[in-house]
Amino acid sequence: MKIGIIGAGNIGGNLTRAFTQAGHEVRVANSRGPETLADLAGETGATAVSADQAAEGADVVVVTIPQKAVPGLPDGILSAAPDAVVIDTGNYYPQQRDGKIDAIEDGTPESVWVAGQIGRPVVKAFNGIQAAHLLSGGLPAGDPQRRGLPVAGDDPAAKQVVVDLMDQIGFDGVDAGSLDESWRQQPGTPSYGAEADAAGITARLAQAT
Repeated sequence: MKIGIIGAGNIGGNLTRAFTQAGHEVRVANSRGPETLADLAGETGATAVSADQAAEGADVVVVTIPQKAVPGLPDGILSAAPDAVVIDTGNYYPQQRDGKIDAIEDGTPESVWVAGQIGRPVVKAFNGIQAAHLLSGGLPAGDPQRRGLPVAGDDPAAKQVVVDLMDQIGFDGVDAGSLDESWRQQPGTPSYGAEADAAGITARLAQAT
């Protein structure tokens, strides 16, 4: 599968590592230019590109940047991948990083807001796991200690693509409902950061208020 990753911070970098280890072809970009990603590209075999090239020919595009940076993405950044599944890994941290975003403060779920900003449906995933655990926490299918990760979105087929990717890197995807329900996995909820199996994550999603 061809995967484009926009953002090469802790999550983006480790998803690059995990997906290349799983045999996928990855193009990765950040805001500072591909020359700054030479080490990551050399380590993983991923291709470092500019942000406007990350989505070219991709089956999946991962947007993994601070919420405050989403409105600044170039227009048409996803136009080269019209049929790609778009994953949003982001979280809203108003005090620590992002400042106040009025729509989210007024109750719009984070990833609903992101989808509106980029003009594409998204699947919310990989937002509640520590970056290091993407590499250290994966376990084989069927292991009783295998960790569950929530996946929210409106397109069942798109969510299945994400669940399959999670399975390949050692995690059980847990259906967290529609994108409108994705608030159940935002920071401050019981499932956020929880190291639990699929049943445990399902229970924690239901406990969210």
